[in-house]
Amino acid sequence: MAQASTRQWCLLGLLMCCFMMAVALYLQYGVGLEPCPLCIFQRVAVISAGVVFLIGAIHNPARGGRLVYAALSLLAVLGGIGVAGRHVWLQTLPPDSVPSCGPGLDYMMDMLPLWDVMARVLHGSGECALVEGSLWGVTLPQWTLLGFVVLVIIPVMMIVSRLRYSGKTVREPAGQAS
Repeated sequence: MAQASTRQWCLLGLLMCCFMMAVALYLQYGVGLEPCPLCIFQRVAVISAGVVFLIGAIHNPARGGRLVYAALSLLAVLGGIGVAGRHVWLQTLPPDSVPSCGPGLDYMMDMLPLWDVMARVLHGSGECALVEGSLWGVTLPQWTLLGFVVLVIIPVMMIVSRLRYSGKTVREPAGQAS
């Protein structure tokens, strides 16, 4: 079985990131659902992974470069899993345990240092705990978490296939001299 190239893996990852962002933008502009701060952080993770996949597809590195792109995309996707997991957890809290609503993300970005903004957003707020819609009984943050879990397969496979084939050598066909 032929090994998939870095370009093929990265194009698959990029396609999935584009699909996830297309759904998010459709829900925002087509359906009218406003994203909460955790939703925006999840979008940042999707876009970050997508940019890494895009650059990896254009560059199409061999050997060590493949591991670099896999590691960077894995970092972005794992960050997305963490944020989406936190979002799902907030939505499952009993109503009396939900954090109160805080200021909007735009306001926090204008007034607070970046680390404080990240800490406050990851702590969650009441707007992040609202379940605004579901498809087949699965909430939007759960779908996003599922998307990230599927997406994590791509960088993992890039690493595994690189390590699996790193010990094999390519032999020249008989009759060709070096």
